[in-house]
Parts: sequence; C-alpha cells; structure tokens
Amino acid sequence: MGDVIRLAKLEDAVVVHDVSIRGYKPLKDMDIKFVGATADLATVEENIRRNANYVLERDGRIIATVTVAFPWALGERSIQPYPFIWWFAVDPDFKRQGVGTALLDYVEEQVLVAQIKAPAVYLATATRHPWLVSIYEHRGYVGFYEHEYEGDNIVFLRKVLDESLFAELGDVDVLVNSN
Repeated sequence: MGDVIRLAKLEDAVVVHDVSIRGYKPLKDMDIKFVGATADLATVEENIRRNANYVLERDGRIIATVTVAFPWALGERSIQPYPFIWWFAVDPDFKRQGVGTALLDYVEEQVLVAQIKAPAVYLATATRHPWLVSIYEHRGYVGFYEHEYEGDNIVFLRKVLDESLFAELGDVDVLVNSN
C-alpha cells in the first residue's frame, strides 16, 4: 500500500492526538510548553476543523502529522502574511526514517508552492531545544524574530519558497507583537 499524504479528517483526531502526544514527548520532558505536547482531543479536533492538518499514512496507519495554519485562521496571532507550519510530529516508532522529511517536503512543494503559490512559509521553535533550530536551518529556514513564550525563548524562522514572488512583495517585518 505504501505512503499516502492527505488532509486529516475529524475521524482521524484520536490517532492524530496519539501521534502528537507521543511525538512531542521529548519536548514535554524538556518542559517546552508547545500545544502539541499537551493538547486534548477537543483541541486536536479544532485544529483539524480550522487548519490544513496533513497526515502521512504508511500502509493505512497515520505515522506523522503537520499543520499549515493560514493568516486568516491565526488572526492576530499571525506575525507574517504567509502560511505558518506548526504541530509537526512523527510517531516515535518511525523517527529517523525520513518520514518527517517526506511530509514537510510534500507540504512545502506540493501544497504551498504548487497549489497555494505562497512566496514564503514560517514556523517557530524553542531555541533551547538541542537540534530543532539547526534541522530547520538545514531545510532553508532563516530566523527573523524572537520572543518569549511560556518561559522559553522562541525563534521564528522563515523559508522563501518562490524567490521572485517574495522579491516582488518585499520583505515583511513582523506584523504584530506576538506576546
């Protein structure tokens, strides 16, 4: 059957919740307070309803999830006019097998570039995590803003997806104070 990437449905919420809680356990153990680490089922359902929550299935089993939130869904929490990647988790049983890379590549290339025509995308992570910032930098993300959230220094990183469109629009400063 192989790997399939698709939008999550409400009936996937229980499994998406399980993958998120288990995938975010290392961050929770470091006391990094990200929503994905502590979300309840109702929060997962709301995320699926409000945002583009993608899942990667292997042989019919959901093993990874990532959300793309659009500025209109984020409202005043949006600090850029671009899509925001968050709530990215891989089932611990499938870590270091390229699953996360495949899911992010798909979302960036097939959704954000090919369908949405987004000039850029951004995400955020805790600076004290030992390897997350460098992983995203390796993928082409560049830090552009930092602030404190729940006692952690959070860095926002942006990746330009379409150089010419991004140049046409010009660099955008942070739109709002995200505190």
